[in-house]
Amino acid sequence: MSEQRDNSTKTISVVMIITLLGKVLGLVRDRMLAVHYGTGMQANAFYTASRIPRVFFDAVFASAIAACFIPVFSQYLTKQGKGKAFHFAGTFLTVMAALTAVLSLAGMGFAGPLVELFADGYDEATAQLAVRLTRIMFPTVLFTGVAFSFVGILQSLDEFNIPALISTVSNLVIIGYYFTFNERFGIYGLAVAFLLGWLLQAVVQLPALKKKGYRYHPSLDWRSEGMKQVFALMLPVMVSTWVQPINLTINSKFGSRLYGGAGVSAIEISTNLYLIIAGVFVLSVTNVIFPKLSRQSAQGEGEAFRDTLRQTVHSTLFFVLPMCAGLMVLSRPLVSFIYGGGLFDAFSVDITARGLVWVSLGMVGYAVQNILSRAYFAKQDGRTPLLAGAVSIGINIVLCMALTDRLQVAGLAIASAVSSTVYALLLLLPLERQGERVFTAGFWLDMTKTLASAAMMALGVYLVMNLLGAVLPVGKAGELVLLGVSACSGMLIYFAAAVLLRIPEAQMVVNMAKRILKRGG
Repeated sequence: MSEQRDNSTKTISVVMIITLLGKVLGLVRDRMLAVHYGTGMQANAFYTASRIPRVFFDAVFASAIAACFIPVFSQYLTKQGKGKAFHFAGTFLTVMAALTAVLSLAGMGFAGPLVELFADGYDEATAQLAVRLTRIMFPTVLFTGVAFSFVGILQSLDEFNIPALISTVSNLVIIGYYFTFNERFGIYGLAVAFLLGWLLQAVVQLPALKKKGYRYHPSLDWRSEGMKQVFALMLPVMVSTWVQPINLTINSKFGSRLYGGAGVSAIEISTNLYLIIAGVFVLSVTNVIFPKLSRQSAQGEGEAFRDTLRQTVHSTLFFVLPMCAGLMVLSRPLVSFIYGGGLFDAFSVDITARGLVWVSLGMVGYAVQNILSRAYFAKQDGRTPLLAGAVSIGINIVLCMALTDRLQVAGLAIASAVSSTVYALLLLLPLERQGERVFTAGFWLDMTKTLASAAMMALGVYLVMNLLGAVLPVGKAGELVLLGVSACSGMLIYFAAAVLLRIPEAQMVVNMAKRILKRGG
């Protein structure tokens, strides 16, 4: 058991480092867009045009790949061997490629009505630009479908490093565009660069697939037993995975009515930054544990399933709670440092930072719902996430309508945070009633200690930030020092408090350090 835990920890750590590299490059990519295009017409049009195909892919196909393919593929591997599993994978890949190709063509043809649906607050010039950019970028649905199918195969075969690397490849292509062709081709060339980046996400996985012994053989046997299982799971799972993309779309729609359309850029950038910071850890964990949960469910290992789920939630919240607190305190200097400059002026920094403060409240809900939804999908139960997701979307719509005019971008962010939290709670309650015992008395005691440690950290970071802000020079160098010292101080305060309160994860780090020092001695 200890060896398995060490291997899982090592795998998650490596995946986290690779994911962190991709996320850092994602921040650089977003900064380049902010500096070159600010929150003006071209930026707003581009954010909408890039959002539309992503939403359609996430809403229609991401569920089938992420939540339906892996459990069924794992079942084939466990019960029928690699040959049958690879044949099923070929069928799945062929069907998904055909469906995403059709959706891409439909999206290009109906780009005008889609832009009107997603951003009805734009003026004519911005809307028309968004339409043209949408037509260029919609084939990302096809490339994403192929890339994510490859990810599902590799993760099921316990290969996590290459799938984690794919965002690094696409981000490097986009960043390279800014330094080479942006002055010549502008926003249209940027759309093509995004398209090329997504294509390379699929291509870069081919050597790893070959090494694992996978060879693609096209098959349209969509009536096979495996595809029947996928389609049976797909509709309820599809709706349950709509929550995040649809909520982002709702927020973007309301954001197009704020600040002359600049609300789209503000909510998009603040949400992206929040997801990058949370996703480095959360997605690294869920990508590793989902195939494991699927195998445990397929093999009927109920107790092991519960242990994996409980430990994952526990450890994740140990890291996510301080992330949430720190991000709320440091939101303004962080946004200013990463995005400020060029066309991203003080007003853009202000509205984006306000969005980031409040959207960060949803980080705990985001983490928990990502883990718990994977537990349901591993058990091939899509109905519960479906109902929870529908309620969550409804709450977001109601809160956006109630809060946008009054609180502007902060209202959109609060609506998103509340929606994520409600979704997590609605996933948790049925598991507890089923006896999965995710949250025991000991769990709540540890979470109280973790929350207290995070609160002490937030207070310390706030004091350090204000003291440094009064003496440091204005500019990027001063912001970097402020963020670095504040973040390091916060980590030290949090870890010290966690050790004093005897939180298990902190004790594990201390014990690990002692073993390393003992070996060195």
